[in-house]
Amino acid sequence: MIPQPLQNLIKHLSKLPGFGPRSAQRAALHLIQSGESMATLQRTLLEVANTVQTCTQCGNIGLTEICHICTDVKRSPSQICVVEGVDDLWAIERSGIFKGHYHVLGGVINAMAGVGPDDITLGQLIHRVETTQPEEIILALGASVDGQTTAHLISTRLAHTGVTISQPARGLPIGAEVDYMDDGTLSIAFQGRRKFG
Repeated sequence: MIPQPLQNLIKHLSKLPGFGPRSAQRAALHLIQSGESMATLQRTLLEVANTVQTCTQCGNIGLTEICHICTDVKRSPSQICVVEGVDDLWAIERSGIFKGHYHVLGGVINAMAGVGPDDITLGQLIHRVETTQPEEIILALGASVDGQTTAHLISTRLAHTGVTISQPARGLPIGAEVDYMDDGTLSIAFQGRRKFG
């Protein structure tokens, strides 16, 4: 009943966060029924695929090999804020509360999902701390069990460096994700951060 190319589009859209089969079908039909939207989306996707890249230093997304945050001389390299994903980095940046550097883990440890320490950028973080010797590492990970397990492992693996390890105060609700917090909650959490462990 549904043409195969359209089925393929619905299948790919349904894999996106926030999309299920029905919402993917609605989005696909909208794109098809407004030909201009489809052409614009196609151009935009090609532009992103050809220009956007992952920062080799922190894992942020930008237009250059090293992102604008890592190259900004006004930012302090003495603090590195460790986040799960780029969306968390963007949330903290929106709040304007942090003026240091970042490190994007690309996930958190989750034994049930088969995600271990080698599946995130933990090794790169340890190497970065050993070579750049920042004064403080801020573990801005979610308050979930997986987030806190990851934070504990990072703290253990960095103990030999002598770096101060802190985490935002828990104005963040238990189980909450950083990306969903409003600017005020993030600001209070960062200002009230405490030593980890």
